[in-house]
Amino acid sequence: MIVEQFRTGGDRNFGYLVADEVSGEALVIDASFNPAMIVRFAVESGYVIRFVFSTHGHEDHTNGNDSITNLTGIIPLLYGDMCQLTGIMAVDGALFPLGSLHASLLHTPGHTSDSFCIHIGDALFTGDTLFVGKVGGTGTEAQAFDEYQSLQDKLLLFRETTKVYPGHDYGLSPVSSIGHERKTNPFLLQKDFSAFLLLKHNWTAYKKAHNIA
Repeated sequence: MIVEQFRTGGDRNFGYLVADEVSGEALVIDASFNPAMIVRFAVESGYVIRFVFSTHGHEDHTNGNDSITNLTGIIPLLYGDMCQLTGIMAVDGALFPLGSLHASLLHTPGHTSDSFCIHIGDALFTGDTLFVGKVGGTGTEAQAFDEYQSLQDKLLLFRETTKVYPGHDYGLSPVSSIGHERKTNPFLLQKDFSAFLLLKHNWTAYKKAHNIA
């Protein structure tokens, strides 16, 4: 499996291309700001893009969707959409075939109600649900609770060696792992939701006290 990470622009946004080396089939995740760069890489590498996903509906993750459709003929899938190629709905638990691989979707509401992550092989593409050392922003206590459950009941169930590929370059490194985040991410170290929510409310002061950018 090939994973290529792209700095697409915006607020340190990441886009991704994942390819099956056997078949040459590939998918794209969050083709924001500069989808032409991702498509060009696919063409030059001999990969054929089969699917395009947007991990949630915020404009900084979807603003390249029209462009990548023009370049590939593929309509990007947001949560709840139906894939025109396979008829598969982009919902929790859906499996999208990619050569010898498959992409598994996990609904992870919190940052937005339509947020989802994608698990392929040993890689987990977390969008704006989980960053390196941080988590996605939420506007209400209910959204924070949804995010807490998404993290605890879904993402943290993966093996410690599972690689974490976030939607933005907000951490000390562009890639992490579930094990590293479990041990070091302040939000994942909180004992319960009340502590998680308190940290969210006091995040600015916490970052200043701990020299976090």
